[in-house]
Amino acid sequence: MGERCGWVGREEIYIAYHDSEWGVPEFDSRALWEKLVLDGFQAGLSWITILKKRENFRVAFEGFDPHVIAGWGAAEVGRLLEDKGIVRHRGKIEATITNAQAWLEIEQDQGFAEFLWGRIGWRPVQNGWSRLEEVPAQTPLSREISKDLGKAGFRFCGPTIVYAFMQAVGMVNDHLITCPRHADCARIAAQDRAVDARRLYGAENNAGK
Repeated sequence: MGERCGWVGREEIYIAYHDSEWGVPEFDSRALWEKLVLDGFQAGLSWITILKKRENFRVAFEGFDPHVIAGWGAAEVGRLLEDKGIVRHRGKIEATITNAQAWLEIEQDQGFAEFLWGRIGWRPVQNGWSRLEEVPAQTPLSREISKDLGKAGFRFCGPTIVYAFMQAVGMVNDHLITCPRHADCARIAAQDRAVDARRLYGAENNAGK
């Protein structure tokens, strides 16, 4: 058995995240939005800080339901600024509200999952890095997505944040090839889950139209 990716560290919560979640393809639009928001809160901080507060975030942000958050205003911002269980940053909290509004528009127009996954044919990109130093902080695709998110009204979604998000939700497999999870995530991607997810997603969104 190979060694885990070097960024994991020794904390159990981080190991569990690496071993069961990071790099696994996520196709649910709401879950994708939640992860993007949390990556925005990470800006200037470490991911472990956000990971330890994730359940607090989920409670404070009503399960990260963008339909609810899109209607929030000054009262909710004030409440969240008093919540010691989350990262109390006014700009990021206010951005979450506007990001929810932007998500609703994209979701209605084409589907947020399609907005993201459609760019790579719903197939995770399989990279083959052997050292952490080889892994890029951003790519042309993350810059493109960041630019389009900005045009749509998203904030705290720069190209580096977007690439970290792409890694986390399995749009790219950036586990090192020496890490057992690289093969695991590659195997998941090869099971045509992306094709099935796209078919299911399209059926759900076209229902009743």
